[in-house]
Order: sequence, then C-alpha cells, then structure tokens
Amino acid sequence: MAAVAQTQQPQNAETAQTDNLSTVNGSIDIQDLHTSAAKLSIAENATVDGSTDPVKTPFINRSPQSKLPTAAILTVDQSTKYSKLISAIHGWTTKPASTPNTSAIPITDSDRLWLTRECILRYLRATKWDVNQATIRLQATLTWRHEYGLENHTPEYISPENATGKQVLLGFDINGRPCLYLNPEKQNTERSNKQVEHLVFMLERTLDLMPAGQEMLTLLINFDKKLGGDRPPMWQGKQVLNILQNHYPERLGRALVINIPWVVWTFFKLINPFIDPATREKLKFDQDLRQFVPPSQLLKSYGGDVNFVYDHDVYWPALNELAAKKRAMMMERWIKAGKKIGESEYYLRGGEKAVGDGLVENGHVS
Repeated sequence: MAAVAQTQQPQNAETAQTDNLSTVNGSIDIQDLHTSAAKLSIAENATVDGSTDPVKTPFINRSPQSKLPTAAILTVDQSTKYSKLISAIHGWTTKPASTPNTSAIPITDSDRLWLTRECILRYLRATKWDVNQATIRLQATLTWRHEYGLENHTPEYISPENATGKQVLLGFDINGRPCLYLNPEKQNTERSNKQVEHLVFMLERTLDLMPAGQEMLTLLINFDKKLGGDRPPMWQGKQVLNILQNHYPERLGRALVINIPWVVWTFFKLINPFIDPATREKLKFDQDLRQFVPPSQLLKSYGGDVNFVYDHDVYWPALNELAAKKRAMMMERWIKAGKKIGESEYYLRGGEKAVGDGLVENGHVS
C-alpha cells in the first residue's frame, strides 16, 4: 500500500470551512454556525459582537497571515497500526472504571464522537506507535473524561473562576492554532481543584474553536512580574501536567511565557523533571510574541495590536454560545455521516468530505 494521507484537505479548504459567519447589525449571527451552509465571508478580525476598539469578544476567524499545516502522511507501517487499533476500538462497548470492583461504564455517542481518526492518531504518536500503549491510554482518557465530569462543568459552574478574565480565549497564531491566554495577576480565587477544572474547561473550549486542519493550541502566559512570592503549589502543577500530558496528548503546539519572576523560574525548575521532553521543547520564554502570533490578533499586553477589554458579562456568554454552536455543528455532521468511530475532524469542523474509519489514499476513501 502506498503512503496514506492522515487527513484529507482539499485545495479550496478556505471556502470549504464553515467558520466564516454572516453579520447582523454589526455583530456575528452565531446561529449561522449551526448549518454547514454558512460560508459567507466576513471582515478580517471580526468578533462575535462586532466590537473592534476595544475588542470584547472572541475573533471568529484566524488571520490571513496564519497558515494551516500541511496534512501529515502515514507510512505503511503506521497505517497498519492505525487499522489494527481502530478495529479493536470498534469492539469496545464499555470503558473501564478506575475504582476496583466497580462496574464498567457504557460507551456513549459522546465517546464515539470523541474517538476521531485524528484523536486515535494523536495517541499513537504519543506512544511512539505502540498499539497496546495507545489502547491503554485511550481507555484511561475515556474513563477520566467520565469520572472527572467534563460534561458537568457548565459555563455557570465555571463562571466565578473567570470573572476577572484570568483566562481568555482569543485569536489564532501564525499556524492557525487558537490562543489561550493565562493571566496569573488576575487570580481571584483560592487554590483549589476548581482552578484546575477551570483550566480544563477552557482547554475544551479552545478545542471547540479549532479550525479545520489544525489539531493544536497555543498557550500564552504573562506573569507581569506581579506575583511577588506567590507560586502555584507543587500538587497543582503536577496535576495540570498529568492532565495535559496524559489526556490531551499532541495538543500543545507552543507555550509562550513572558515576564517571568524568580519565584516562577524556581517553580519551573521544580516541575521540570515531570515535564515530557517533547512538551519541554515547545516552551518559549521571554521572546517577541509577534513572531508567533499575528499582531492583529495578539493582545497589547503581550506585545500585539489588540486593545482587548475583559467584560465578563459580555465575553463569557459570547464565548460559550460560540463554542456550543461549534459543538452542535460537529455533532450534526457526525450524525449525518453515519455516527462512525474514526470520523475525520477535518470534516466535522467544516471540511467537505467525511472519511469515517476508511483510509484516505490519493484523495479517495479506501
């Protein structure tokens, strides 16, 4: 068998995607997102509510300056391992419980939708194409997603954690990765597990806004040298690392960190042994962020041109409504294509052709 394309991306990908929305009274008609027919072009750097200066809600599209990555090509050996793993996944009816002597948990449609072609490939890459290890880690994540209660972490539940805008999802980097800003100086709550739930919630919303053809995100952290002697506790740092590395493999494209005070450098040194080498290579410290994010979509406080003002009553509902519409569109397209395990994320996010669990070779599904 010849080399196999990982994800089918037609040449006219820009017109095939549904992340272009029409405008109503200067703001974005989010309802358009619910249908795959939403292909009307909008102004560059348009926001959900039409705000410009200051910007108050998320950008709808990535900048024309950003370029999506080229689809990876699977070797014959890799495609064989993928086929072996997805064949096994088709036989899953339950996911294991983490507590001994507890009944297994039924696989749901939400689980099947999550088990996309790209998702399975991410776990294979993360385990260096070890099918057995990828199987174990996929099952562990399915269990974690259920037991951690991701679907119970509603916008209303998380809202108090983000009241000051300590995390903001806004814009895309030069590779079309959605950007999640972490602003520690805006911390407004005591150290708790809910702070970690808040980060996971925002990671999930970042994935919701992922454009077709991109699988990774960019984290931007500005410590602003205002933390004094405060630093995250070790337990929290290790918990976040465990979640990111075990349950969101191959999702971090870059982590851009600026204005690092000495206490944070000390913290990084302490947790450094727990950071996967591949993740460590993606960390960039105190660099010019305009080389990684188009200035027109980079916050001024990070060196960009965007005058962003966080108003929780405006930003929070706009973000969550947009994310909900994106998820609804993906579910609608997944059902339309036959509710298959191994469906293409490119298709689900607005691409033209469903792949299902077939392999794409020379532009055709086999």
